[in-house]
Amino acid sequence: MTRLGVLLSGRGSNFLAIADAIASGKLPGAEIAVVISNIPDAPGLDAAKQRGLTAIGIASKGRKRAEHDAEVVAKLKEHRVELICLAGYMRLLSAEFVQAFPNRILNIHPSLLPSFPGLDAQKQAFDYGVQCSGCTVHFVDEQLDHGVIILQKQVQVLPGDDDHALAARILEQEHVAYAEAIARVISGEYAIVGRRYLPKS
Repeated sequence: MTRLGVLLSGRGSNFLAIADAIASGKLPGAEIAVVISNIPDAPGLDAAKQRGLTAIGIASKGRKRAEHDAEVVAKLKEHRVELICLAGYMRLLSAEFVQAFPNRILNIHPSLLPSFPGLDAQKQAFDYGVQCSGCTVHFVDEQLDHGVIILQKQVQVLPGDDDHALAARILEQEHVAYAEAIARVISGEYAIVGRRYLPKS
């Protein structure tokens, strides 16, 4: 079983989707070893505890990034985490954090990267007037929303949409995409060539 560590800052809807996929058998070979939040009262921690999972708050406010990241990394290693899933974790990871888990940190972003990185990606896409947006699951590197892309899901922008309606439909696809991407990674049946994720035939 691949031991997952989930990092979140809020309600953790993508965390819940991962947990549901594991519980239903749609994501075999994985278990959630620990859920960590930089916000000690994040609703996602309560949701994790309700599911009987280990949930830990490690406050980041007022602390240096390197110090906070080192504590999180230590806690992940203590729980023997093999793959980290960022699920609404609203912090940039330090280079030291990323280097501690090379190509073992995943993130999901609500746009078709490289378009619209950063915050409010759904509104960025809507305001730009795109006809198609979506979500991206990618490996995390030292740059923002930049690592090798594992999987993308497209979502059409409908004539009656506003940015909130678009965001809601993208979120539905995020919940599907993250479990699919985790399954791809834990299978080991891939290679990374340059910036390309290539499934093994």
